[in-house]
Amino acid sequence: MNRSLKTGLVQTSYSENNRKNIEQQIRKLAAVGAELVVLQELHDSLYFCQTENVALFDLAEPIPGRTTDFYGELAAELQIVLVASLFEKRAPGLYHNTAVVFDKDGTIAGKYRKMHIPDDPAYYEKFYFTPGDLGFKPIQTSVGKLGVLVCWDQWYPEAARMMALQGAEILIYPTAIGWESGDTPEEKERQQNAWAISQRAHAVANGLPVVSVNRVGLEKDPSGQTNGIQFWGHSFVAGPQGELLAVASSDVPENLLVEIDLTRSENVRRWWPFLRDRRIDAYDLSKRYLDEESNEKG
Repeated sequence: MNRSLKTGLVQTSYSENNRKNIEQQIRKLAAVGAELVVLQELHDSLYFCQTENVALFDLAEPIPGRTTDFYGELAAELQIVLVASLFEKRAPGLYHNTAVVFDKDGTIAGKYRKMHIPDDPAYYEKFYFTPGDLGFKPIQTSVGKLGVLVCWDQWYPEAARMMALQGAEILIYPTAIGWESGDTPEEKERQQNAWAISQRAHAVANGLPVVSVNRVGLEKDPSGQTNGIQFWGHSFVAGPQGELLAVASSDVPENLLVEIDLTRSENVRRWWPFLRDRRIDAYDLSKRYLDEESNEKG
């Protein structure tokens, strides 16, 4: 039996009435048939990691909490599965970058705490986020088993593979990535291409569709040390052979509605049986680097 899933992507920029805007976009997608809606990384605030500021920990909330109540009630009203991205306060001094998945009844189907945490100029995430400790486990929902990861995780093939090996039917990446204005046009193009190529490669290697939702627009650096981040949008959906099913613009807010053929994944895996041919007896991925020092330590 053929299975398809109408999937909505909300690519937006932070605004004065941010929560209301996000709600409106979710409602628009639900009104045209979206069964699954995916939001971008840390959508409820500006991307605050451009600076290190202890006062910004006040943005974090417990899960469950007021924000999850809001999005859970919205999911229940609209009868959709919703993937949100929140700044989680787990305990005083312990915070995570967490994706929360709400099922159609508004309950929390599961959550994923970002595992790979970057620390680069204007992306000082290690200051704010403790690496995730929930592992790479797909979340079962009424529309299927979702392999939810977050932004920096998208560069790591191991994360996508672990989700696939545990039965994920779709890989989902809420994202916040962009350019620093000092980069040359050529470098900007290389960065954006690498970002899309790496995720499309995860689709190919695992025979799964990929949904990637990015922020868009300029967010200024509060410290003035940089020119801020121009988030490059370009949210997209790729099929299980890496084929692009839909791509959003690079400079304006935009919603995408894509019908994803979940049956195609099984057909592609029959043609390209990568999971069958994996040499699980020959891989050693438990060390940082396979040099003489690591071999000596065993």
